[in-house]
Order: sequence, then C-alpha cells, then structure tokens
Amino acid sequence: MSIEVRTNSSIRLRGRSFMALMLAPEPPTDRWLDDLDGLMARSPGFFSGRAIVLDVSALPQFKADLSRLLAELNGRGIRIMGIEGADPSLLGLGLPPSMSGGRPAGEIELPAASPKPEAAKAEAVPPASKPASLLLDSPVRSGQLIVFPDGDVTVVGSVASGAEIIAGGSIHVYGALRGRAIAGSMGDARARIYCRKLEAELLAIDGLYKTAEDMDAELRGRAVQVRLDGDTITMESLS
Repeated sequence: MSIEVRTNSSIRLRGRSFMALMLAPEPPTDRWLDDLDGLMARSPGFFSGRAIVLDVSALPQFKADLSRLLAELNGRGIRIMGIEGADPSLLGLGLPPSMSGGRPAGEIELPAASPKPEAAKAEAVPPASKPASLLLDSPVRSGQLIVFPDGDVTVVGSVASGAEIIAGGSIHVYGALRGRAIAGSMGDARARIYCRKLEAELLAIDGLYKTAEDMDAELRGRAVQVRLDGDTITMESLS
C-alpha cells in the first residue's frame, strides 16, 4: 500500500515496502563471523547492494558487543539498514533503527562449502563451470524464495502471490506472475523480466523497483516485457 503525505512545502513523503535479507548471528560471534567469511569467499558479492536486517535476538544484549558486531559487518562491506530483537535501550544515535513485524519469505539456499582437497593429487582437475541459467519445471508456490545470482531464471508455470524470485540475470515466467520478481540483482542493468500474465506484487531490475500500485492498469493480465530505460522501469505489452 502506498501512502502519500503532503506538507505545506514541496516535500512529498511516501511509504513503500522492500524486500530485505535477515542476517541472524549466533554465539559465539567470532566463530559465526568466520563462517560468514567462508560464505563470502565462496560467493563474492552475495551481500553487495542488498538491504540487510540484523536479528540479534540470539545474542547477549550488551551495547559494546552490538557496536563491535556492526563494525565487523561494516568492515566486510555489509550495510545494516535495521536491527531486530535488540533491547530498545541499546539503540540510539549512530546505530541502525529498531525494526519488527516483517513477514518471513522463506529460507535462502546458501552456497555449500567446498570439500577439503586431498593430501596428494597427481593432476589438478579444473572446476566445473557454473550454470548460466536455472530452469524450474514446476510453479513457484506462495512463500517460496528462489535466489539464483549467477544468471537467468526460467519458470515453466506460474509464480504465486507471496513467492519471490531473485536472479542475477533475466527472469522468464511462462505463466502468471503474481509474486515478486527481482532481476539484475548483481548489478546487471540489461536484465529483463518476461511473463505471460502480469499480476505481480513487485518488479525490480538492478535496484529500481515498481510496485503493483505503480503499474499501468491496462497491462494487468497481459503478456509483458519489463526492462530499464536509463533510470526508469518501462513495461511493454507482448500481446
């Protein structure tokens, strides 16, 4: 829902919802940070440009520890937009605001750790190349979260309301798109979104968003192509 507040000046304030990732540290924090470093080594850029909320409900509630954790994350290039699960007395000037009430969007499958190399090998085996696309043969159900930062995502079916697809490349939906589609998540402004029937809750390409309220009503229910034109999301009918 979009809320517009007009003041006596020319300033306009609008409410808008966005998808954020929840990062939930567990004690001991130093070991958790080591695991985080391993994840970032396996998948560079995974947190780049993402909105991150920090859930500290599992950690001891001390301001010094919270400040240190935020500094550690900041040093790794992870910017925290809000904090959940913290005692309000710990938050204040210079710290992210308290956040609560978010709707869970499902677990994200993180890249697995590489197996340790054997003690001796006669010949090095080149690693297999990553797939440039992900094909889903079944519909994406409500509450599912599909994340594929390495390329395009194709859905042979529909995407239900409450589902979300995040792709590093383009998104192709050969059915109704009723959930959220976020293309170009790794900074690809050339990415596009295609669907056979537009009923989306939110569309995004390379960090630019368009909610259902902002979409042309004449395009609802039609086959649509979504792309960027400079800093503007454009939508074109394919039928």
